Amino acid sequence: MTRPGDLGANLIGPETPILEAIGRMDAARRKLLLVVDDERRLLGALTDGDIRRGLMRRLPMEAPVREVMNPDPVALTAGSSDLTALARLEERGVSLAPVVDGRGRVVGLYPDAVITASARDNLVIIMAGGRGARLAPLTQTCPKPMLKVAGRPLLETIIERLQAQGFGRFRLAVNYLAEVIEDHFGDGSSMGAEIRYLREDHPRGTAGALSLLDEPIEGPLLVMNGDVLTRVNFSDLIDFHSDLGAEATLCVREHSFQSPHGVAETDGPRLVSLREKPTFRWLANAGIYCLDPGVLDRIPREGPYDMPELLAGLAAERRTVGAFPIHEYWLDIGRPPDFETAQTDFQALFD
Repeated sequence: MTRPGDLGANLIGPETPILEAIGRMDAARRKLLLVVDDERRLLGALTDGDIRRGLMRRLPMEAPVREVMNPDPVALTAGSSDLTALARLEERGVSLAPVVDGRGRVVGLYPDAVITASARDNLVIIMAGGRGARLAPLTQTCPKPMLKVAGRPLLETIIERLQAQGFGRFRLAVNYLAEVIEDHFGDGSSMGAEIRYLREDHPRGTAGALSLLDEPIEGPLLVMNGDVLTRVNFSDLIDFHSDLGAEATLCVREHSFQSPHGVAETDGPRLVSLREKPTFRWLANAGIYCLDPGVLDRIPREGPYDMPELLAGLAAERRTVGAFPIHEYWLDIGRPPDFETAQTDFQALFD
């Protein structure tokens, strides 16, 4: 059984705030944090899924990880054979596990290897047809998804990140300056991908272009806006969608705003409460979706149609619509300040 020499990046204490754990998870090569006491005895484990479930419970980012960790993770005993270790991991459906000594102290993480992404046959549709008016004059001669972030088109970065996670089949919805996108990517063969185009003859909104799909589709579709720079694990999104049995799932990201003023709640002329500079929190649509093929029949073949309209209609009929919380880096490049932020963030987060 292999043992890593340095586990420092994967060890955290039970009182570590969730926000700090998210940063540690994003930076870690092996996506499992081990919660230990001062003597390095194993108290629990923390996965990406544990963090997301905590966020859906609306736990504050300042809450300690002991409130979201798994207190009974699979653990391997030092000296176990590889055969035994692999059987334990398969039995529990996990790919990483802590190795502990006779006193329950963490001495390793099994296996000490980077797991290669499995190929995903799911079709990926990227909405790349918008005019990007808020980014003018940058978008007068260049479609927004082709604006260069750190010297290369944003859309190219999006596709390559999806390829790194096992995706290889792409459909690009194009309209404004479509020839710029098509000339750059062609059929995708130069990138080792399959790329085809959904050509809009008029603006179709954030979902309307899906009506242009004219091929048999099996399995959930991944749909995203072409102006989103993110480190989301798209395979986790599809697995979440399937496990939930959802017809549609949208990614949501928590945003917060601290009021600079005290906020008064009244009942007519009477003061009910007064909160001093409260923080308001909400979940924002992140522009990334997973859809079952069956929902495509709901999309009209003419006119604009937006994703919120599709999701609201499904929810109104009490269909299962999932909300997948993302804690990874995410930036919607819709305004000049966002474009500037992307330039400074890219090297630190994506190189």
